[in-house]
Amino acid sequence: MTTRFVICDGAELARFWARIGPDDSETLLWVPREKESRARPPAFRSLAGGVNPSSLEKLNIKANDFFAVVSEDPSFVRSTVNTISEISPDAPLLVMSDRMNQDDFADHNCIRMTGLRTQLRDDVHDEFRHLANLQKAVCLKNLLVEREKIGILLQPDPDPDGIACGYALRALLGRKAPTAPLISFGQVQRPENQAMVSAIGIEIRTVLPEELDEFDGLALVDVQPTVFGENPPPRVLSVDLVIDHHPERTGYEALIRDIRPSYGATATIFTEYLRATNVDMNARLATALLYGIKSDTQLLGRDTSSADMDAFAYLHSCYSPALLRRIERPALPADGLRRLGRALSKTKLEDNIHLLVLGRVREDVIPQVAELGLQAEGAEWSVAAGLVGQNLVFSVRNVGHVRAAGEVVRAVVEGLGVGGGHRTMAKGIVPLKAFREVYKRTNQGTIRKALIKAFKSAINGEESDASLALG
Repeated sequence: MTTRFVICDGAELARFWARIGPDDSETLLWVPREKESRARPPAFRSLAGGVNPSSLEKLNIKANDFFAVVSEDPSFVRSTVNTISEISPDAPLLVMSDRMNQDDFADHNCIRMTGLRTQLRDDVHDEFRHLANLQKAVCLKNLLVEREKIGILLQPDPDPDGIACGYALRALLGRKAPTAPLISFGQVQRPENQAMVSAIGIEIRTVLPEELDEFDGLALVDVQPTVFGENPPPRVLSVDLVIDHHPERTGYEALIRDIRPSYGATATIFTEYLRATNVDMNARLATALLYGIKSDTQLLGRDTSSADMDAFAYLHSCYSPALLRRIERPALPADGLRRLGRALSKTKLEDNIHLLVLGRVREDVIPQVAELGLQAEGAEWSVAAGLVGQNLVFSVRNVGHVRAAGEVVRAVVEGLGVGGGHRTMAKGIVPLKAFREVYKRTNQGTIRKALIKAFKSAINGEESDASLALG
């Protein structure tokens, strides 16, 4: 068993450490300072002669033992560190002092420097941050407590961050679906988001603007009224609550706003609310919030703050890995698998682009195939295309260190369809009628040739040759 030898410089710091509460693995030592009381601090042994080879040899130090030196006196720290290194050259050392830094120990390979009182101060800052979130949570609960029916409005085609936040707000308010339904002006469309709703057990009701009148409370999460167009429904211009992480917009009234553009996900805000109020973080709620943060920050790789990382770490201790797998790997229907099999039999990579043309499929199959296509050896880009209704729909994925997928798709569809997305994923839609006017036919061979030519040009930055409209 590893022993931690904690050496405190003087009785004051020893008593400070004793009040913190020593760990069972720690051997507590103190060096009495001149003219101070020799009364032994609780649980401490005195090194009356100071830290020297003789006093350390009596400790029976083993190869895997650790040391901590606690002092605000640089000369004491240097002398103690040198003596420990002389007796046990490879011993890991933690120096706790607010008057020194890591550069003071450049000659030592296994020393970590941290603050003493500043470390405690960081913990106090965290507690005040929790207190601020508690205050905000109490205010919004007090605002909505008397409302009979609260509509929790999400963006059209709700994404994981918004879905998780709506679910979390209901938990924070202690409500059920009948008195706090999640609502949206558009259906959930992406397969991963549909899988999330199904796995977590969330119902999102699609409403018309005039149906908002049935609610005596209205809360917007992960969205602001400007998202609903230039002339949004009048009801959404005067709401009770807006909680969001996107840049703040004007032109509407809200009794409470909590908008934090520095955060990577609104789910982080709700995680902080729930932590501050000690709401039970069950596995479903934790998984929903964790997936919301993960999807909006691209697994903490995009627009991420320290608050997002802290919230993610907190949720990671109580989420369900099995539930997350069900969300991230939605089931493929049998017909989609057959289409995929035929597409794979003809697949090949060209310039690190893996293109799979599926024929007529259900729309939710296309992004799943795009995800799968990126696993091909040598693939930096995966494009999955299929016919859905009267449109050619394609999903794009890339490895992340290449050109942004959204930019590429916009260049490909310019003048012929619509599209866009993020750095690593994007979607394009081209009406079959428009495609046929340029290419005369819409069979799989024609689609393949048109797409591979356009994507090669767009990825290489040759916008003048990238658009499908050019033929």
